[in-house]
Amino acid sequence: MADQTTPGANPAAADLPKHALERLQGLREAGRSGGIFTSDLSVNEFLMVREAGFEPLGLVVGSCIYHVGIQYGSWSKNQELNVISQAMYQARELAMSRMENEAKTLMADGVVGVRLEVKRLEWDNDILEFMAIGTAIAHSAGHPGFKGPNGGPFTSDLSGQDFWMLLRAGHRPLAMVMGSCVYHVAHQGIFRAMGNIGRNTEITQFTQAMYDARELAMERMQIEASDAGADGVVGVQLNEGPHNWQPHVIEFFAVGTAVKPIEDPSLIPEPVTPQVVIPVND
Repeated sequence: MADQTTPGANPAAADLPKHALERLQGLREAGRSGGIFTSDLSVNEFLMVREAGFEPLGLVVGSCIYHVGIQYGSWSKNQELNVISQAMYQARELAMSRMENEAKTLMADGVVGVRLEVKRLEWDNDILEFMAIGTAIAHSAGHPGFKGPNGGPFTSDLSGQDFWMLLRAGHRPLAMVMGSCVYHVAHQGIFRAMGNIGRNTEITQFTQAMYDARELAMERMQIEASDAGADGVVGVQLNEGPHNWQPHVIEFFAVGTAVKPIEDPSLIPEPVTPQVVIPVND
């Protein structure tokens, strides 16, 4: 990325732009009460993150503008478009890694409420913007038992309420895991299409294409979770989107939070006592 500055005490700062570092310097860090925190957590999420024993540090962001290469495919064949699949996966990974570097700079234990967004830019039909954004948090007591794989911050797309409930259930988040597959669904021949007119009939090549593409995305997400040492994946979402590509081309994107049991039972938060709230507005 352009306009980088000299790394400070934290090596992760070496990969961040100057203006990102200036923004992060005004935020809190783990174990330091000075500075403000920023967050996209709702009030309810903020409360539950605090109840779980964590403090918000600041919004962390990763961005990547990516050019998708040329992909050749057969008009009449079901097939994965590997060039585009790799582009979609690698661009998201770049955005996620830059968000994680911001969290490392704040010495965060993890990032909750992560959103991954993809937007096509008007400059060129082959250029997409990928952005990852979430709230960096740190354990109030500084316990090291919540780190993600390789000792870095964990990442999770769970809401503040779901994060507390996960910890209460005796599990902790490790990492957001994902799998992507961009697939070309074969066109029907003119005679077959005409033969379907007015009939109830399954279009088997379409069914098989959609099924295969979903399975590839799910399998890749599961492999990521296994490599992270997780016991399972919660909150899985399977999204589909054409991203304004050619007709019959669609992306299947599987994403969820890989989790594992909490090693130290003392880190499981205490139950919250319910309270009655009476609205005073009309």
